[in-house]
Amino acid sequence: MSSTPSPTKIPRRVFLERAVQRSIQRSVQTAALIGATPHALVLARGSADNQAPEFEVVRPRRLRFPEDHGAHPGFRTEWWYLTGWLERQDAPPCGVQITFFRARTRHPDANPSRFAPTQLLFAHAALALPEEGRLLHDQRAARSGFGLAQAAVQDTQVQIGPWKLARTDIDQYRAQIRSQAFELALSFKPAGEPLLQGNNGVSAKGPNPEQASFYYSRPQLQVSGEIQVRSKAQTVTGRAWLDHEWSSTLLETGAVGWDWVGINLHDGGSLTAFRIRDAHGNSRWQHLAWRDSQGRQEVLQAGATQSTTDVVFEPLRIWRSSRSGADWPVSMRLRMRDQSSKKERILRLIPLLDDQEVDARASTGGYYWEGAVRLVDGDHSEAPEIGRGYLELTGYAGPVSL
Repeated sequence: MSSTPSPTKIPRRVFLERAVQRSIQRSVQTAALIGATPHALVLARGSADNQAPEFEVVRPRRLRFPEDHGAHPGFRTEWWYLTGWLERQDAPPCGVQITFFRARTRHPDANPSRFAPTQLLFAHAALALPEEGRLLHDQRAARSGFGLAQAAVQDTQVQIGPWKLARTDIDQYRAQIRSQAFELALSFKPAGEPLLQGNNGVSAKGPNPEQASFYYSRPQLQVSGEIQVRSKAQTVTGRAWLDHEWSSTLLETGAVGWDWVGINLHDGGSLTAFRIRDAHGNSRWQHLAWRDSQGRQEVLQAGATQSTTDVVFEPLRIWRSSRSGADWPVSMRLRMRDQSSKKERILRLIPLLDDQEVDARASTGGYYWEGAVRLVDGDHSEAPEIGRGYLELTGYAGPVSL
């Protein structure tokens, strides 16, 4: 007499994780059917009764720490962004990126379902290894809750499963990433207090007041820890950069993307520069700030239309991706002109490798280029290297949707 075997009992945590992932996948598939990117899910209304919550807007205020190290769930979009150069024994330097994103949807907070996607979390991680000739990267997506994913409001503590980024009581950041291709276990020690970007932490991204973000950086982070690639562990040291930014409106009508660079200068200073672009490659808004090793900051140009030439981004070399078909300006020239003296300084950005494209279609949507770059002072072949950092390029494989 045969008996039917009893079904295998699935642990509650595994059941919840599978349910959440299935729910997220249905949301992403729905977005694909209507021609939207997962970013556009943030804009969608979540209920038929049309009682979706309003997003908070950026109003100038003094940033408060440690509270502002944490999440701001009333805003539409937020990210914690770590990039850096790592030194390895018996191997050339490599680049690392760890980014956690939080997105608030239009689903009302009063929705009784535990699976209601009021807060979505995404994470990207990448290693730029010269010996590979391309990025190794991975990504995660989850809904906040169930003990599987969170973005704490009291301090930096973001997590999606085993992927974690947290700030300790002694003001150090620790990141842990476990992927099939690589693992990261890194600590980041700040060199000083947060650098408030823009006007005391309010960074303009366009001519209208609402086109702004709260934004601060932690440049010159001292890195230590271990990376593991294909089961081979390597001890690393280096320098990194952290950005924390949150907003509900960034891009004005007609803008398709941005170019951004953050550089740790070898003398202990830092350079931040970005521009917002239209579909023709013209700058709609730009900004550049130079901070010296003593913490004094000089803003050479604090935002203007494309007719202003105090900060100019000039593509020097294009790399075409066979995956996205995008033409990425992986090498750039920065022209800076002081408004008072009219003296011009020319800097160049040189990539560690060309193929640093991130395919984020399984999480935040679309493609972007996030690459380790060297900064050289001058336009000639013998120009000295004065810093290292990261260049971010968006909107070249299609308009950014926030």
